Amino acid sequence: MSEGGAPPPRPLPPELLKFLEENHLDPSIYSSSHSVPRYIRVKPGCEGCIEELEAEINCKAVKVDWLPGFYSLPHDVQIAGTSAYQEGKIYGMDAASGAAVSALGVSPGDHVLDLCAAPGAKLCMLLDVLGNSGSVTGVDVSQHRLAASRTLVQKYKLGDRCRLFVADGTTFSLPPSRLHLSEAGKSQSYEDSNTFKEWTSRRTWKERKLAAKARKNVGLRHFESQNPELIYYGMHSGVVGQKRDQLYRVLSGTEISIHGYDKVLVDAECTHDGSIRHIQKFEHWGWETFQQRVFDAERTEDSLAFLQLKLLRNGFRLLKAGGTLVYSTCSLTVAQNEDVVDQFMSQNDSAVLQEIDTAKGWPCKSGRTLGTLRFDPATSHTSGLFVARFTKLTPR
Repeated sequence: MSEGGAPPPRPLPPELLKFLEENHLDPSIYSSSHSVPRYIRVKPGCEGCIEELEAEINCKAVKVDWLPGFYSLPHDVQIAGTSAYQEGKIYGMDAASGAAVSALGVSPGDHVLDLCAAPGAKLCMLLDVLGNSGSVTGVDVSQHRLAASRTLVQKYKLGDRCRLFVADGTTFSLPPSRLHLSEAGKSQSYEDSNTFKEWTSRRTWKERKLAAKARKNVGLRHFESQNPELIYYGMHSGVVGQKRDQLYRVLSGTEISIHGYDKVLVDAECTHDGSIRHIQKFEHWGWETFQQRVFDAERTEDSLAFLQLKLLRNGFRLLKAGGTLVYSTCSLTVAQNEDVVDQFMSQNDSAVLQEIDTAKGWPCKSGRTLGTLRFDPATSHTSGLFVARFTKLTPR
């Protein structure tokens, strides 16, 4: 028996061990879950709930001194039953993930694109930081995972300036609704059926039928010939009062350089090998599902890195001149991180890799490519994460 009477972890499956060996990664990181605490983020203005939370869980919440708003708890503490969680005052989020959002440098008034938004913790933090101006557009290819993100932003009362699209992040082309925000939320009568009214979870039979037909026709990853499916929008997201042809208007490259997104987060799909908690879930789900979920034929290193590169390219394309993009993954492999960054930089003269000023006190180290950062679970006491920040030069 291991410490505390818990059964020892089961041996890692051969597929994972082979993957780790090929990428020069140490398997021991998955046997030391006790060294990685559980992290929570407190909604701004709700800091007073910490004392009550500590009384409920009967332990101390330790403030993370290098990341404002974050606290660490013992790894085995459950927060779902606490008042602070149920009342939407705190949510679980790894500190390294919070660092990726922090690196973006969101300011009030920014129009932000979260290109791989599900499951939604980073989306919530973006909206928290944004405050009462600007907008956040969340995009994800998975309808059910993005629906979970919608539930989160509603639970935490963060959805007022948010809109969510089910779409392929490699081809998504819609700009922010910055030109319509001044009109959003005004008391108007929208007689035109092509004008967006206040969002409601109740959709007409016709709308439900069209959405189901679109998903059936295009499959999981083929949205190129279809408009993205808008599954949520807040009153001040710039959608209310907008015409459908305005919402789905695609801008030219010159227009994007002026009216594109101020900030773009590309937290790309990856093998999740740096997420200790994710890998350890398979001890409960059964390692027999591991091959299918993590290393199936569609998720080989080459094809996955190509997908990551396409996501990075498209996110950068939608970024306005002078804007900031953060690329991150929770993989520890070079192929999904530095190699993707290096290839992207070689193909984009307008992309400049930036030093992350706020990272001076972070428990991370430099990646192989100068300017990139890596959180190592063994030394940072977070899940593993890779972070790179770019800015877009103004066209000459």
